[in-house]
Amino acid sequence: MPIVPLPLRPAVLRALPWLAAAALSGLGCSALAAGSGALAVTATVVSKSNCKFTTAGALALNFGAIDPLSTSNVTATTSVNLKCAGSANLATYILIANDGLHASGVGARRMQHASLAAEFLPYDLAVSPSTGSIAKNAQQTITITGTVKPTGFQNAAAGGYSDTVAITLTP
Repeated sequence: MPIVPLPLRPAVLRALPWLAAAALSGLGCSALAAGSGALAVTATVVSKSNCKFTTAGALALNFGAIDPLSTSNVTATTSVNLKCAGSANLATYILIANDGLHASGVGARRMQHASLAAEFLPYDLAVSPSTGSIAKNAQQTITITGTVKPTGFQNAAAGGYSDTVAITLTP
């Protein structure tokens, strides 16, 4: 039985190249594609707020001279200011203090002796408030409090101790 072509309307004739391309792409025809690749698609949505420390100079927490005969906690405090700008009228910030350079584990901060590398002085650190919301361009004061307990300093080697803690402000 002979194949008899059907008459095609002009709209069908105009769509034939598109239909053929769609059909071939669905077949995964390797004869038409010389290779394949992956396209990584990424985007970053910026915060509507941006917060920055506004306190000038280096931030320091100094416990001063500690008497090894004391039976009381030794505390030290310092403060830092921050301000948030951006398009949002209210900014929510978060402050995170890492465990420092000489931590013996998560949350186990310790200062290292200046000349005796194996000697450490444990301490605790609190940042308050560590999170909050402030109006755009308003100043916020953050208090950082450190505590050294008698069990940490009563048998410590005499001398200076230090540590460096990174404080991250988001956003």
